Amino acid sequence: MKIILLKDAPGLGNKYDVKEVSDGYARNFLIPRGLAELATENRIKSIETKKTQVDEEKKISQDILDKNFNELDGLKISIEEKVNEKGHLFAGVHKEEISKILKEQKHIDIPSELIQLEQPIKEAGEHKIVVSTYDEKAKNKEFVLEIIAKS
Repeated sequence: MKIILLKDAPGLGNKYDVKEVSDGYARNFLIPRGLAELATENRIKSIETKKTQVDEEKKISQDILDKNFNELDGLKISIEEKVNEKGHLFAGVHKEEISKILKEQKHIDIPSELIQLEQPIKEAGEHKIVVSTYDEKAKNKEFVLEIIAKS
């Protein structure tokens, strides 16, 4: 039976792929779970146009991400956070906050999942932040996050 995948299915294929699978697998597993639908001729044509649109959008967003990624090298951003008398932050700075700060201060949009941070930052001072990319061949970029103590 020919099906069109509606979501990425590990071991089977990616979204919008047309695959040939057994009837039972399609009817009992893939279709009821919303992972696939029957592949009719009209549906295949519409999916192919949609797939090309999605590929073009991915390429554009990847180009923008690469541009933003290259702007990170040697960058320094600063934020003020409340600290106690020992210099420890009351609330840690997480990946999501760092991504938001980059966007607000430098207009660089980096998804938080690309920021390599083992645990939230909990001390004032300068911290090197490593950002990786989806591309395995590209090198990681670093920038400095300075946390200034605010009383």
